[in-house]
Amino acid sequence: MAEPRSPAERVLDLVFFGPAGLAVTAAEEFPKLAEKGRRRVEGQIRTARLVGQIAMQMGRRELAKRAEQFMARASTSPPRPAPAGRGAPPSGPARPRAERFAAPARPRAEPVPTPTVGANGQGPDTLAIPGYDSLSASQVVQRLAGLSHDELLDVRTHEQSHRHRRTILSRVEQLLADADGR
Repeated sequence: MAEPRSPAERVLDLVFFGPAGLAVTAAEEFPKLAEKGRRRVEGQIRTARLVGQIAMQMGRRELAKRAEQFMARASTSPPRPAPAGRGAPPSGPARPRAERFAAPARPRAEPVPTPTVGANGQGPDTLAIPGYDSLSASQVVQRLAGLSHDELLDVRTHEQSHRHRRTILSRVEQLLADADGR
């Protein structure tokens, strides 16, 4: 059995020997702890870096696409008149203050869909699938099997001239090939 320690020895352990032992142990164990931390965190850092790089690439592509769209819109919109400089006489009759600072209303040009003519001479409103343009690709594909050869040709022509959905075009080609092979 251990001898009981005096209060002075306990204070000495607490103040001197305990911290000294902790310092020695930390010095001996530190390289092992650092290696353990490196193994655990390095994989997460690599993953985070990869995700960041992918996000940056996607962001650059999206930014380039939007800049291209903006430039296309800017090149098709009419030029705005240059604002008069300070101290320059106003052009035209004086207008009330509210009118001078209000932005001019420009009508917004809506794209006009080009009607396409199918294989049987019918337009897009007469496709065999009602509400075709509002349906998703999976909804259209479900309805293709019941169509005739000419109706499939109409759907293919319409899809090629509008949204180019590969799922629909592939399924139409399969059905046309099956019909030709019979």
